[in-house]
Amino acid sequence: MGSHGSLTKAGKVRSQTPKIPPKNPNRKNKPPRVRNRREFLRLQKKLLAQAA
Repeated sequence: MGSHGSLTKAGKVRSQTPKIPPKNPNRKNKPPRVRNRREFLRLQKKLLAQAA
């Protein structure tokens, strides 16, 4: 049973790639649930305004 390439070379490219610092290290990604809820509430507000 052979593998596709030797395991001694595993991770070679990633270790050679230079580390790029993040643009904004303090930013936390909100879970999609929060974003979807905000969009839903905005849509509801817009629809209520149209109906009135």
